[in-house]
Amino acid sequence: MSTRIAESGRAARSSAPRILVVDDQKNMRATTALMLRQEGYSVEEAANGEDALRLVEQAPFDLVLTDLRMEPINGLEMVRRALEMAPSMQVVVMTAYGTIESAVEAMRGGAADYLTKPFQEGELLVRVGKALEKRRLLHEVGVLAGEFRERYGLGNLVGRSAVLRDLIARIVRVAPTDATVLITGESGTGKELVARAIHAASRRAARPFVPVNCAAIPATLLEDELFGHAKGAFTGAVRARRGLYEEAEGGTLFLDEIAETDTSFQAKFLRALQHNEVRRVGESQAVLVDVRVVAATNQELRAAIAEKRFREDLYYRLNVVPIRVPTLRERRDDIPLLLEHFLARYAQRSGTRKRVSEEALSKLLAFDFPGNVRELENLVEQAAALSVGEELGVDDFAFDEPRAAAGSAGGGAEGKRLEDVVAGAERAAIQSAMSRHPNDLASVAKELGVSGTTLWRKMKRLQI
Repeated sequence: MSTRIAESGRAARSSAPRILVVDDQKNMRATTALMLRQEGYSVEEAANGEDALRLVEQAPFDLVLTDLRMEPINGLEMVRRALEMAPSMQVVVMTAYGTIESAVEAMRGGAADYLTKPFQEGELLVRVGKALEKRRLLHEVGVLAGEFRERYGLGNLVGRSAVLRDLIARIVRVAPTDATVLITGESGTGKELVARAIHAASRRAARPFVPVNCAAIPATLLEDELFGHAKGAFTGAVRARRGLYEEAEGGTLFLDEIAETDTSFQAKFLRALQHNEVRRVGESQAVLVDVRVVAATNQELRAAIAEKRFREDLYYRLNVVPIRVPTLRERRDDIPLLLEHFLARYAQRSGTRKRVSEEALSKLLAFDFPGNVRELENLVEQAAALSVGEELGVDDFAFDEPRAAAGSAGGGAEGKRLEDVVAGAERAAIQSAMSRHPNDLASVAKELGVSGTTLWRKMKRLQI
């Protein structure tokens, strides 16, 4: 009887979201399925993890609602394997053994939400509705498809971890608006990539995306670079020049490392942001602009405010929509996929295919990666370029060099020769600069204040 009802429901509502209910307790499974069918959902049932995986393999569902305690495959293992087959599918885990530990483990495994039995019908429907809304957003933009990654500049946001999915979902939500966005996160996490994705998915996508690295422009020049100047404003100003703010007209202005600016500049930028106008250096007439501002920093701005290094009023103007980019340590499950991505890109450039040994993979999964995805990319690039065979082993990766360098430069240098301490400090400084300027040795040399030749000699001597 219930099977005929479900089949007729699917025929009448072919577009209804497909939900799979997995529970080894028949009464619980049937009751949950009935509540969902009454709301118009298309529902399948599975009595165990094996049956569920078989159904997912046949045709992925929009949502899986699964129990945790099952045999022979438990709910967490089932979730992991199901998401490998259908990464965009949402999962809500339900269990009578509700603990913080199992909730955290379920979410880390890719679950979108968590329900503790017994639950009320209203609570179930709210959780299911939220998960399906998230699935709809991801599906509409094809977030896990290659076309989306290419179109929205998310080619390097590789992975399927829960934190990465949440990040992408937030990008998708904020992109169509004109809200000012503040992106925070450690160096190497991909803050500019997120900013470019927001621009590419916005109504401003056809207009310019203008990035400004505030840390790379001296404070005395930043105002002129951003706002421009009038003819004769200063010695050498032989003609009027538009600033980068005006160059971004109709598009997006991305201010990276905004915390590196001084408070004098911040006051002028705040006015431009508040009134949507800029005043070129040496001019009294303001120019109206239509620009969306996205800023980024790897610093804790509240601490900078307390230290009087950053204006509190500017912070609130920028922090309309905060987006935090997770560290690689928070998404270790993505490391194997990132390795495949970087090695495939290396193979495309060099024509040489490489693979990572199991031992090296285990070491990579346990590594802290203070430089995040950028550091992983550099490690892979270096290992692939210097290795002899097709397989990259532990010895091919420079795991310990940055750690040793850091220790040599600090209080752990007792008993080491001065030459070794200096070499360690130089190696750390060069590798740190290289992580900020990948594949751009000219910028590395400029940041370190040495010539390109000197940098090359030091890299050769230090075997970087």
